[in-house]
Amino acid sequence: PAAPRPGGEEAWHGREAEAVLEALEVSADRGLAGEAAEARLRRYGPNSLAKAEARSDADILLEQFQGLPSFFLLGSAGLSIATGAFLDAAAIALVTAINAGIGFATEREAERTISALTAKGPRHAQVLRDGTRQTVALERVVPGDLLLLQQGSLVPADGRLYAVTDLAVDESLLTGESLPVEKHPEVLPPGALPIGERQNMVFKGTAVTGGSGRAVAVATGQGTEIGRVQALTAGARPPQTPLEAQLDTMSRDIALASGGVFAAMIAVSVLRGNSVLSVLQSAVSLGVAALPEGLPTVATVTLALGIRRMRRERVIVRQLDAVETLGGVTTLCFDKTGTLTQNSMEATALALDGRIVSLQEDLAALDPARLERLAQVAALCSEAKPSGRDEAGGWRLAGSATETALLRFALERGSDVEALREAWPQTGALHRTRQRLYMETRHRQAGGRRLRAVKGSPEQVLGLCSLVFSPEGPRTLEEEARNRALADNRSLAGRGLRVLGFAFEETAEEEEAPGLCWLGLVGLEDPLRPGMAETVAQFHAAGIRTVMITGDQTGTALALARRLNLAEGDTIEVLEGPQLGEADPEILSALARRSHIFARVSPEHKLKIVEALQQAGEVVAMTGDGINDAPALRRADIGVAMGSGAESAHEVADLILEDDRLQSMTVAIARGRAIYQNVQRSVRFLLATNLSEVALMLGGTAVGVVQPLTAMQLLWINLVTDVLPGLALGLEPPSPKVLEQRPRDPKRRIVDTEDRNRILRESAVISGWSMASYGLGRLVGGPAAASGWGFTTLTVAQLLHALSSRSEEPLWIGGGRGRNPKLEAAAGGLLLAQALISLLPAARSLLGLTGLGPLSLLTAAALALGSFASQEVLKARPKRPAAPKPPRIIHLTRDDRRKSDP
Repeated sequence: PAAPRPGGEEAWHGREAEAVLEALEVSADRGLAGEAAEARLRRYGPNSLAKAEARSDADILLEQFQGLPSFFLLGSAGLSIATGAFLDAAAIALVTAINAGIGFATEREAERTISALTAKGPRHAQVLRDGTRQTVALERVVPGDLLLLQQGSLVPADGRLYAVTDLAVDESLLTGESLPVEKHPEVLPPGALPIGERQNMVFKGTAVTGGSGRAVAVATGQGTEIGRVQALTAGARPPQTPLEAQLDTMSRDIALASGGVFAAMIAVSVLRGNSVLSVLQSAVSLGVAALPEGLPTVATVTLALGIRRMRRERVIVRQLDAVETLGGVTTLCFDKTGTLTQNSMEATALALDGRIVSLQEDLAALDPARLERLAQVAALCSEAKPSGRDEAGGWRLAGSATETALLRFALERGSDVEALREAWPQTGALHRTRQRLYMETRHRQAGGRRLRAVKGSPEQVLGLCSLVFSPEGPRTLEEEARNRALADNRSLAGRGLRVLGFAFEETAEEEEAPGLCWLGLVGLEDPLRPGMAETVAQFHAAGIRTVMITGDQTGTALALARRLNLAEGDTIEVLEGPQLGEADPEILSALARRSHIFARVSPEHKLKIVEALQQAGEVVAMTGDGINDAPALRRADIGVAMGSGAESAHEVADLILEDDRLQSMTVAIARGRAIYQNVQRSVRFLLATNLSEVALMLGGTAVGVVQPLTAMQLLWINLVTDVLPGLALGLEPPSPKVLEQRPRDPKRRIVDTEDRNRILRESAVISGWSMASYGLGRLVGGPAAASGWGFTTLTVAQLLHALSSRSEEPLWIGGGRGRNPKLEAAAGGLLLAQALISLLPAARSLLGLTGLGPLSLLTAAALALGSFASQEVLKARPKRPAAPKPPRIIHLTRDDRRKSDP
């Protein structure tokens, strides 16, 4: 819940600083008294955010038993106990426990890995109390405290600025904007303003990147903007995953079908005059036959093994079902800053000598003297400082993102920054302000020479210049050269770069200052992560639409989208945050499917975009790294956080890219698709084999056989033919073209009409050959041998059907997809186990296999081969093409705000 805020929902940015201080009853010179601070702490509570509790081991374990498949297994075990079949109940309980244990171990490991990524931030703040500067615990900051802000510190609470010296704050945590925001204490228009436009406010959790300032705290704890985003996150809930929904639907269908067959079997048994006990025993047998005991285990283990493989790719999966959701993603929403880009600044382009060149190109064609002078000015007109090199050989720099980028540019151009600053010590500086959009530093050598170094807004710096650099020395800056520099500025800005102009003036002590000399322009950007364009192209090839969601301005986002080919050559459609609140939800849903960029968005907007895409039928993956992304991460079908991101993003994400490489998403999506296909393959196999058991039991009862197979025989068949073959089918190698396929339709059931017909056909073939074997055994050896014949044929036919289930095409035309050594080993080992239990006296007695000799067993096995051959022949039948779906057309007009017509 939101904490109380002084003044309620007061728009503090719209009031004068003096009025805010007066309203909060605090002196700008002395701050709060100690007693007053304690009283406010009791009133407003600690300055801390509610921390999401990690899932306990008990919670993780209990979640493994949720869902209809688990309930059915436990119900079957209970029914077995009720009828005295304690061995059957123990076997079913063992299967359930194994399934839960695998899921528990996998998800517990993921939770521990995620917890290890969490970093602890500063726990203290600098405030003015009782007229003195004090360090207090972060939790004890209260509304009315005077916050003392300086470079490198984190803002401890939301505050209204009243004194500023070149203050710049990185607010990307809340806004996604990659550049620091320059702050001022002047009053702003009253009313609602986006966070990024409240330049006289600072917000809890953001970082001071330059200058200093003082602010009066107006909100703490859950009452801060970051607390509001956290509350918004708590209210968002992800939808049920496709596989969860599919398995739940399928489980309900199995329950209804089993109930119908159960009732039919009781009716037939009663009509035939069978005893109540025999009816209940048959019912238990039918329950064991109808329930695919291996299904939960196969699904869980297949997903768990997929998670383990992705862990090797440094992709941490928090929950099992997230893997299969990845395979169904149709739209991938990128947060720009920190995901597509590195959340840092880098000098990438120069405009010198009337030419625009990339720093990745050969700079030999440029005037080396001019390039050297530009690097010197960048190094001198700066507050950033080098502090050695890191392990990779790169420079360690301290300062704002812009200044460290320029200092790195100077160092890479060969400038000895420390020697240069020692030779030209600084004697004065003018920092950038709202009116003066440039910085100027003054320097003096020991011999008396003076130097002015200037950097800032190209228009303003160029307006100060009367000269331009040339190899022969400064010359007059003509209008043509001035216009060319302005055109270069527009060109660089059109690429989405932040552009700075540079100038200098150097004179002897006795000389008259000639005026500033124009050097040129440097373009900076938050650089793309390596390989991003190729990664986006892979997503497009996989049929996944890509969308950029950013707090940055439209121009910056457009330039990046062009470099990424986000629209695949089409016109880039942009929707800005302020427009989102005006659109009807149905209209917004249609627009969201067309837009490639959402710019100038807030956390609320991100959440609204994800919901609009989901309403349009998309399966949405959302990437992000900050608390401003947390609501959308939680609401998305699959939330993906960067490993270096905020703790709040980790807490709500389904996947964490530990190395921050979005390329890992392509691996994860390929795994997700292959896993879903393998689970689908296993489900079809399990349903066909279990349905063949039901058909055999019901058919036998209908023709007068009280119990064609015993409950123990059915349990053996399910344990032998369900779990290991189903798992081996779940380990089928993915197709090399899995990322060239279209995403699966999220509305398509895991077992659709075509699959259902195929399952019915396959089960009919297996049960038909098994019934024939049962009848032949009855003729050869009487009732005592018939059950053993049917049992042997059914078991071997199901094991051979696992080999057939690998492909929908016959094996002789390449339908086998190469080898699956695990399936071959499982089938071979289980056939050997079946032979052993048919020969061991104790096992034969337990399973009721009396009266079977070697010749009878071989004959029953040969009939199973007939079932396998029949399945392969039926695969060769031509398939009818699927009927095309009618298109869904939405009519839109430019000014339409009404609900659209489907």
